[in-house]
Amino acid sequence: MSRKGISDKVAVIGMGCTRFAEHWDKSVDDLLVDAAYEAFADAGIEPADIEAAWLGTMISGYAGITLSGPLKTQFIPVTRVENMCATGSEAFRNACYAVASGAYDIVLAIGVEKLKDSGFSGLNSPKPPNDGTAPNFSAPASFSFLAPAYFEKYGLSTEQGREVLSRIAWKNHYNGSLNPKAQYRNEVPMEKISKSPMVAAPLGIMDCSGVADGAAAAIIVRTEDAHKYRKDPMYVKALSIAAGPGDGRLRQDFDFTSIKENVVSSQAAYREAGIKDPRKEISMAEVHDCFTPTELVIYEDLGFSERGQGWKDVLNGVFELGGELPVNPDGGLKSFGHPIGASGLRMLYEMYLQFQGRAGKRQLDNPKIGLTHNLGGTPMQCVSFVSIVGKELS
Repeated sequence: MSRKGISDKVAVIGMGCTRFAEHWDKSVDDLLVDAAYEAFADAGIEPADIEAAWLGTMISGYAGITLSGPLKTQFIPVTRVENMCATGSEAFRNACYAVASGAYDIVLAIGVEKLKDSGFSGLNSPKPPNDGTAPNFSAPASFSFLAPAYFEKYGLSTEQGREVLSRIAWKNHYNGSLNPKAQYRNEVPMEKISKSPMVAAPLGIMDCSGVADGAAAAIIVRTEDAHKYRKDPMYVKALSIAAGPGDGRLRQDFDFTSIKENVVSSQAAYREAGIKDPRKEISMAEVHDCFTPTELVIYEDLGFSERGQGWKDVLNGVFELGGELPVNPDGGLKSFGHPIGASGLRMLYEMYLQFQGRAGKRQLDNPKIGLTHNLGGTPMQCVSFVSIVGKELS
């Protein structure tokens, strides 16, 4: 794949993020204003300084006026984008490339989703037209296939597998307990996780990410302009997104222990950023833990663990805050929550705080390189996004 890349061409100079929660008292407009104005204040700019904006939302608004209305932007271009659960990341990617191209000097990327107050619990969006032959699985059911397939392939008993999945959820809830903006801010005992009510066997309630409202935002400029605004910007090293052909359920070699889109997007990002050994070179990662077995498979797809070794690394604490490669230090989708359009930017927000030493009780020791990862769709048919960001210029 030929690509010129974006490494060190743009920088983030301000970010904002609401708490992710059941915001019964806040509208989409409220959430957008809260996230955007935190980002403006953080960057030390005025709203009128923004020359263009990219809004990511899946079902919480249509067209650019979803943003221009509440922010009262004055006739600047606002582009609304959607790419399933990678929607917030897609807004960020488009905004970064617009700045890198020279079209704009300073732009806003923002994502929002309001999944409560709708009469439904979760994402209630219309299905695209199809020929009626595709199986109709819920999201938990689609991802539940990963667990028994992984256990069978690598020789884990049901009890061992349950311990691994529970450890992933326990880790993310522990991290979220240290995060004042997380949806769920309590530690959850392993026993409670492992015995939670079943949703789609073998996944229980505690294996599933939270359903939340929220918004997150970033201010982006060219790298050479970043120090006009702050001394500690976050530099973008790579942006990669892979949309699969959607034939997983038809392929004989698809065994639910790897998601090809994850592999392709991460390898492209590593090439762009010059990453040779992700486990050693990456300081921290935020990955798309929509369900606990998804996070397990992601470890191996992204090269954090060797094939068949991810479960051992989980039990050995490799991905915990004090481990070799902390994953989801802010609590992840599991504990921070998952308002679809905002999640990708929320992940970048954690990288930004960690680089600046502002992550509070979950602060890591001098992280230099971070990775964020989104997965949208099902294991059989999805899009996968990976960003690499850094504290310093290469």
